[in-house]
Order: sequence, then structure tokens, then C-alpha cells
Amino acid sequence: MNPSTDLICPADTIFNQAAFQATLSAALQTKDLRATMLAWLQDTQKQARAAIKAAFQNKPFAARPLTRSYTYLTDQLVAAAFDIAGHMNPNPNPTSGERLSVIAVGGYGRGEMAPFSDVDLLFLTPYKMTAWAETTIENMLYLLWDLKLKVGHSSRTITDCIRLGSEDATICTAMLEHRFVIGDAGLADDLESKLWADLFTAAAGPKFIEAKLAERDKRHEKQGQRYVVEPNVKEGKGGLRDLQSLFWIAKHIHGVQDAADLVSKNVFTQDEFKGFVAAEDFLWAVRSHLHLLTNRATEQLTFDMQVMVAEAMGYKDTGGRRGVEVFMQAFFIHATEVGDLTRIFLTKLEAMHVKAEPLLERIFKRKPKVKTGYEVIHNRLAIAREDEFLSNKINLLRIFEEALRTGMLIHPDAMRLVKSNLDLIDDDMRNTPEARRIFLDLMLKHGNPERALRRMNELGVLAAFIPEFEHIVAMMQFNMYHSYTVDEHTIQCIANLAMIERGELEEELPVASSILEQGVNRKVLYVAMLLHDIGKGRPEDHSILGAQIVRKVAPRLGLKQEDVDTVEWLVRYHLLMSDMAQKRDIADPRTVRDFAKAVKTVERLGLLCVLTVCDIRGVGPDTWNNWKAVLIRALYRQTENALENGMEALNRENRGAEAKKALRSALHDWPRKDLQAETARHYDPYWQGLHLTAHVVFAGLLRNMTNDEILMDLHPDEDRDATRACFVMHDHPGIFARLTGALALVGANVVDARSYTTKDGFVTDAFWIQDAEGQPYDAARLPRLRKMIERTLAGEVVTRDAIVDRDKVKKREKAFRVPTHISFDNEGSEIYTIIEVDTRDRPGLLHDLTRSLAASNVYIANAVIATYGEQAVDTFYVKDMFGLKYHSENKQRTLEKRLRTAIAEGVERAAE
Repeated sequence: MNPSTDLICPADTIFNQAAFQATLSAALQTKDLRATMLAWLQDTQKQARAAIKAAFQNKPFAARPLTRSYTYLTDQLVAAAFDIAGHMNPNPNPTSGERLSVIAVGGYGRGEMAPFSDVDLLFLTPYKMTAWAETTIENMLYLLWDLKLKVGHSSRTITDCIRLGSEDATICTAMLEHRFVIGDAGLADDLESKLWADLFTAAAGPKFIEAKLAERDKRHEKQGQRYVVEPNVKEGKGGLRDLQSLFWIAKHIHGVQDAADLVSKNVFTQDEFKGFVAAEDFLWAVRSHLHLLTNRATEQLTFDMQVMVAEAMGYKDTGGRRGVEVFMQAFFIHATEVGDLTRIFLTKLEAMHVKAEPLLERIFKRKPKVKTGYEVIHNRLAIAREDEFLSNKINLLRIFEEALRTGMLIHPDAMRLVKSNLDLIDDDMRNTPEARRIFLDLMLKHGNPERALRRMNELGVLAAFIPEFEHIVAMMQFNMYHSYTVDEHTIQCIANLAMIERGELEEELPVASSILEQGVNRKVLYVAMLLHDIGKGRPEDHSILGAQIVRKVAPRLGLKQEDVDTVEWLVRYHLLMSDMAQKRDIADPRTVRDFAKAVKTVERLGLLCVLTVCDIRGVGPDTWNNWKAVLIRALYRQTENALENGMEALNRENRGAEAKKALRSALHDWPRKDLQAETARHYDPYWQGLHLTAHVVFAGLLRNMTNDEILMDLHPDEDRDATRACFVMHDHPGIFARLTGALALVGANVVDARSYTTKDGFVTDAFWIQDAEGQPYDAARLPRLRKMIERTLAGEVVTRDAIVDRDKVKKREKAFRVPTHISFDNEGSEIYTIIEVDTRDRPGLLHDLTRSLAASNVYIANAVIATYGEQAVDTFYVKDMFGLKYHSENKQRTLEKRLRTAIAEGVERAAE
């Protein structure tokens, strides 16, 4: 066996053949052959693995030398086990049937092994298994298992291999990559020739390909799409298995032994092959670092592992971005490249008629009419003459318009041509009126702009036409809130906008749908949606920087100055409505008044509302919910009313009078005296801060109140995707903190909270809570929830002690950095100081904050809770013990210090 010439460290460092032979010769003179040799092999393997790991740490991108080194080490261990087993079970005069060939199959056969890859072995015999072969195999396997190798094995004849391979695509695939390791070389040669004669035949090609593609589709469905933020390096879309599947099919069809041979077969161009190699090297390096860092066969790039792999590969923080984000951007770029290569390859198979056409395409054979310069090949839009196509630069955009017009996919050969001629998209072309028209029409005219934009993005056309967009291509935002890269998020937002326009979300999004039905400046809205996150990934505030970029990009797209100004405003303030709705009390008139002053016109309000809805929905599949919908709708309607009818429409007294009137109507069967007592006992904020349904519940609880009782009402609030928990009790300091502690103990996530004191000394607290999955509590779980809360409030459970076990940050979430920001705002509310605490979320955070405020004699009127993945923004509307705002900077600093101490102590407790 000749050692590979491309190892990460010298062959003798990995396995010293001379030392092995000397040790074996000495051990044969003793009675402890197996024990002696096992100890030597264990020591050798340990040293070899340490040497390979150290060399890889010095050359963190040297994936091929690394995988070859592990393959070489495994070859030596398997060969050594074969030699030792031969001495343990000697057969000096073997018959023709007593021959054994050890064959590597699968990834091991391909010669690509990660640090903890499986060792797949085929023990090949000429005829049925003999006693000698069985004993030899058994001795070998026990040695390899004692070396802690994960061995997958089968014992077969050549006839078995052909029969089973023809029945099972997985076995066929493993056989496709077989490699002789040790034993009878003649038997291995016979297997090679028989496989190519009887198994890997042209007739069997289509069946094998269909099986591999079906397997790929099933794998993608399980793992998710290419842009999931915690991708599987091996099995995910754009991962190693996709590259391997591509090569397996190529090997079966073309008989190639190396991916480089696909260039001479005209499957890939030289540049595409370079992309194949670069993606394969990168993915193998990532996978190998994952294995070494976890000390096991780990394939999922979880958040915590992303940070560790990025550090191991030498990525550094730079220009406002963490090293892990730069690393993951490289990962997604390679994953996209894998997708492009797969698409090209599959189309080549179609051209050879090896891959079956989809059933519908076989039934409906009528080809759509295409414009001059295009043709239809295999139901895809192709370019008739490349030289004519390239003679007009604008054709690099026009092909996407034709694809949308006809509803056809673009042929990979056409995509290839576009991708290799991006240099034609220059300033001259970008500023051509026809190019501007086509680009805007792609978004505004055909009804499915995301299809064109996604393909343009993958081919590099979008970044070439809008160079400012290149920075966010495949850019990952390292947090738990965003499910997609920035470019994919942008396209998801535009897809949502197009769905609303098509009337597909009318029931789910009535306000946004009605805004678009009434008519808006669509050009402004689509351009703002395309550019709203273009400033991300730099040290500056991305909204401010994005607005500055708009000033350059929007005029280049042909927008009038008035429209440029509106797009700039939308990008600058694209988070304003979301922040107001989720981080402020929208029942407070000042909130709506301030928002209305910022928006100024109903037209801008409508544009911002639609942009906000699409932005939230584009974050991830489960980000939008009824809770956010209720908040956005309420803010929109109140602001629209204020802009159309004047700010006096927000008057507290008016709203309070209306709420009391509604309550009298709902409680029409109550005695007049009881009704008067109920409407008189509450201060103004109570009437505007709660819905009629909560007013009715509190009225009932207060009416039945006796001394020192704690009454509660738990009820699913389906409109808000939460459970409403109402509490009534005699007021005393710290009660709000006790309630947050009780809710934390039962694992409830508080999404909103209101606290009001009555004129006669009772406290009425309303919390909206969700379970760990972000859903309302099922009705069947409410009795147990009630019991746990009662025990906690009764003092049977000490919250601070009991919460320790719950208040933990999960291992995969520890890598996130969330700096703490605390701000005091005395302008955002007429009667309260608003304290906003932006910090790392954890189960006991709200309780720690409210307990700290209670200890400082702070009265908490409202708590508005917003979570963004691992980040929590808890906003408190507060007064001091005299009912005044916190104007004093000294008092503010003291409170901030205490809140930071509570956060720090909680973090320390959670880390234990």
C-alpha cells in the first residue's frame, strides 16, 4: 500500500510501517499477540489523530489533505487488523474458496473521511462464507471496534453485490465508490469488472438517477432550504451530500473517476469545476472542524458551533460584523454555488434524455411562444444565438422579463452565459432608460417578482445592477430572530407584498390588503422594500446608512425626486411602526400622537404599515402572529384617525367616557349602584389601557372581592395568540414582581402586562402569557397553571430559589452577544417615565427586573414586553412613590445601576 503524497503531515507520523512490522514480529514470539498489537495500535492511533488535528489547526482550510490523512490512517489500521487476524487464524494452504478481499465502500471508499466518519467495509469472498473467512473477519472487526472505530460491514460474494446493488440504490451507491484495501487483489479486480459490466450499465442509469434525485428531494424537505440559519453541512441543501449525489450520478452515467473528468465530458466548464472544488473543500473543512470541536460526528452548524468553527478557521470580527457572520456568509455563498452546479448538471442529464421529464411536462407538450432571440429547450427558456444575445447588454436583464412573461424557467446554459458576462452590466447599462424600465417592471408588472429577483440574485445580476446590494448577498445575521440571510429576507418581504397584492392574504392581513386596494405608489413601496435593509452589516445604524444609500440608488432607478424622498423616509424609519407597536403602550395617547407627528400623512402611514407587515413576515415562517397583528392594526387605525380628524381625537377623557359607556351596556343587568361603584373606582389610564372584555372580567372579580383574597381569571385570548391572566388583590408594594415570579415559575412567557390601582386600594393586573412554543395555553392546562400560581402567591414556593433551575440559557444559544442598553424617556408619556431595558432574554429576566424596581420603590403601571430571538426589550411605564416622573439624573443613574446589577446577577445564576 503506497501512502498518499498529499497528506496533511508526513505518512510516517501518521503510521510508521517499519515500527508496526517490528512490533508485530516481536509480538509473534509472545503469547499475547492480540493484546500487544491492540495496545500498539491504540497508542499509534491516538498519536496520529493528535498530529493530524494539530496540522489542521495550523492549516484550517486544508480539507483534502486532512480527509486523505484520515483515510490513510484508517487504511493502515484496517490493513494492520487484517495482518494480525491472519496470524491469529493462520491458513497456510488456502483452497480457491478461502480467499478474502477487504474493500472500502461509500465515503471511505471514495477516500474522503472526516475525523469521525464511519468506516464502511465490504468483506468479499469468491463463494459462500468459509469457517476460516468468518473467523478472520470476526477477529478483524473486534480489533477495529476495540480501536473505537464505527465500522459498518457486510460480507458478500460478487454475485451478491450485483444482485443487491440492482435492488437497492443505497447499496448500488456504496458499490459505486468501492476501493481495494487489502487481501486478494485478483478478487477485487473481478468485482470491478463485473460491476461495470452488470450493475453500472446504461440501461440502469435512469432508474439510479431517479432514486438519487428522490432521495435528495426527501433530504431537502427534512433539512429545510438552503438559507436556514443552522444548516446541516452534510445533509442540508447546498451541502456535501448534494455534491456527492451529483458525482455519483456522473460516475454512473459517464464512468468518470474524478470530478475533474466532468470538464472533458462538457458537463462543467473549467470555472464551474473550480467552483465545485472550492465548495467541496470549504464544506469538508467546516465538517471536519465540527467533528474535531465536538469530538464526535456532528453535522449541524448550530449557533454555538458556528462561533467555534469560525474561530478555528481564523475568521475575525471586522467592520461592524462578527467573524461568525463573515464565516456564515462564505458558507451560504458556497451553498448557492452547489445549487447552481446541481441545476446545470441535471439539465445536462435531461439533454441526454437520461432524466425523465416531469409528468405534467410530458402531458402538456405545447411550447409557449417566445420572443425573437429565444428558444425553448426541454421546456426551459434558452438563448438562440449567444453572440446576438451578448451584442446588447440590456439582454442580461431582458431574459428575466421574458421568463416572467412566459412563466418558464431559464435554461442553465442561458444562466451560465449571463453569469459569465456580468462585466457587461456597467454604469452605462445601469443608467439606460430601458434597463431601468425592465428592472422596475420585473417588480411591478408580472405579479411574482420574487421569482425573478431570487434567480437574479443567485446569478449575481442583482448585485451587478445594484452594486450596493452585493454587500448583503448571503449575509447572515447572527441572531435567533432572523431565519434567513439578509438578501433572502429582502426577497421574502417582496414575496409577501406580491401575495397581498394578489389578494391571497386578505383574511389574514385585512388592513394591509385594504391599503393596497385603495391604491398606493407601488413603485415607491417596492423600491423601499428592496432597499430597506441594504445598510446592514456595517458599524453604522443600518436604517440611517440605508437612507443615505437610497439617495444614490433610487435616482439611478429613474425615480422622481418626490418619490426618492418618500423611499428615503421609509428606509430611514422602516422600524418605527414595529418599535412603537411592540415596545410602547399604544393605549397611551402620547404614543399615537408622537407616531402621527413622525408619519405626518395618511399616505406615508399606509406605505409604512404595509412595509412593516411584510418586514416582520419576511423574518421567518413563524414570526408573524395574531399578537403582532393586533398591535399593528390598532396603531394604524388610531393614527389614521388622528391624522384625519385631528389629535384631539386621542383625548383621554373622551376615550374613558366611551369605555365606561361600553361597560354599562355589557353589564346592563347589574344594579345601577354597583355599576356606578365600578365606573367610579378606576383612574383614567385603566379605561383606555384595557379592552372591554378585560373591564368586564375585572368588574366581576372586584364585585366578589373579600379581604386578603387573591382572585384570578385565566382565559385564552385567541385574537392575540395568548392567554389573558387577570389578577385582583389588595394593593401592596412588590405585588407586580411577585406575579412575574409566579408566571416565570410555571414557564409562562409574558408578552404584555398592565397594572392599575383602584381608588379604593385594590390592584388590577392583567398579563398576556404564552407557553414555551409561543402559543396560548391549552384550556386543559389552565387548572394546573392556576394551582401553581396560587401556591407561589401564597408563599408556598420561594420564587427566587425555585427559579434557579428554570433560568438557564441553552448551550446552543450561549454564543450570542446582546449588550445591555437602558434608557429613560420622560417625553413619550404624559404621566409616566418610560424605562426601556434592552438585554439578553432568559426565563427569569422580567422577574429580576420587576423585583429590582419594587425594591427601589418604583410603581410599575405597565410593562410592554418584546422579544426578538435571544434579545428582550422590556419597557416599563413607571412613577416614583410620590406619583411623579423620574426627572432627576441621579435617580435615573441609581435605578440603572440597580437594574444592571439584577441583570448581571441573573446572567451569573443562569450560567452556573
